[in-house]
Amino acid sequence: MTQLLEDLTLITAKTLEHYNERAVEFWEGTRDHDVKQNIEALLRHIRGTPPFHILDFGCGPGRDLVAFRALDHEPIGLEGSPPLAAMARKHSRCEVWEQDFLALRLPPGRFDGIFANASLFHVPRQELPRVLRELHAALKPDGVLFTSNPRGNNEEGWNRGRYGAYHDLESWRAFLETAGFAGLEHYYRPPGLPLERQPWLASIWRKSGVSGQI
Repeated sequence: MTQLLEDLTLITAKTLEHYNERAVEFWEGTRDHDVKQNIEALLRHIRGTPPFHILDFGCGPGRDLVAFRALDHEPIGLEGSPPLAAMARKHSRCEVWEQDFLALRLPPGRFDGIFANASLFHVPRQELPRVLRELHAALKPDGVLFTSNPRGNNEEGWNRGRYGAYHDLESWRAFLETAGFAGLEHYYRPPGLPLERQPWLASIWRKSGVSGQI
């Protein structure tokens, strides 16, 4: 168990170090990415009357917080990298929580939707069931989780200084359904390209009953 905890601590520390050292570079490289398709997919499935309470899980420098706020919703960011969290607060003027993905402290039943765009792939497979249950608990009844991750063949490990787990659709579906989510839709990105040139798997899930126990 001690070795396992040490490994997880190293994964978190080195991945965050990667982002801490490249915060400005990351902002410049991603600030103009068009993820309107993803934002619309999340909002389309949320039931109820807006404004919606949205958790931007892994909000980075705050690009999507700005987009949700411009649509008159009430977003809160969550980010593990202190420099990126500070940038997100500055760019969006939203509340941003600094939390390790593997040590979340989320209020129960708080959010209509969770937007996990290019973030959950940093969670090691062994920890993913627990993290998904925690996200499940943070959603309101019938709340919606959006995820987008670089897809793969269920491998995980280090990639240019960051730790990542790269799921195919079947593996990802199994994790989400066991955690108590029902699938709503999925698609590959960027849009309009052949599948072999669409490295991102996007999927939308509704909280459905009690999360599974693993």
